[in-house]
Amino acid sequence: MDVARRAGYSVQQVRNLERDGVLPPVPRTGSGYRVYGASHAGSALAYRALAHGTGPVEAKRIMRAVHADPGSEPLALLDAAHARLHTERRDLALARTAAGLISAEPIGDVRPSDAMGISELAAALGVRPSTLRHWEAEGLVAPPRSSPRGPRRYLPDDVRDARIVHQLRLSGYRVATLRAMMPELRRARRWEEVATALDARDASIDARSRSLLDGAAALAALVVRVGERPHGADGARRG
Repeated sequence: MDVARRAGYSVQQVRNLERDGVLPPVPRTGSGYRVYGASHAGSALAYRALAHGTGPVEAKRIMRAVHADPGSEPLALLDAAHARLHTERRDLALARTAAGLISAEPIGDVRPSDAMGISELAAALGVRPSTLRHWEAEGLVAPPRSSPRGPRRYLPDDVRDARIVHQLRLSGYRVATLRAMMPELRRARRWEEVATALDARDASIDARSRSLLDGAAALAALVVRVGERPHGADGARRG
């Protein structure tokens, strides 16, 4: 099928996209063959780019809005997708600055009076003690205990880890990502591990932003002007 080949999908995936409303209605011949045209190939390409930029659920929503009435609604959905990426960029910049400053804080000789209890640290961060327990269970923070049932005592380096985790969680980092990163940071005690993860997030945002631009360009090829429906089955092929 030409649409599948051009969009990089399997034939079944193209039919799934048709079922989900990502493609405009597909006419059939009298014998039941699907007749795909340029608008169907363009829709599949647009969806592919949008799905990478904003996720498949939102991409399908945008494509259905375009086929229903390519006026202000799909434009508003695209604007919202770009706004979410802008928010991610802003939060990433804040996380980079905050985590860098926290990681660079010198830790000298530790005195018993420097340690904090779980309630003290939770209050300082503005989180619940249960949140700190969850972070500990996930391996994000590892406060020492004098005994298995003894109270948690957060030493200055543990407090620093908790502050980094808190800042990155506020910026949208998932626990799974931090679970892999924080043990390495504790062992190496270097800022490079955090910086590498932040750089990867930055590259991901750039890639998704470019995909949204590609998706918008593909949509523009489908709709000549606002309010005009996608092209018909010109250059139609059977499938």
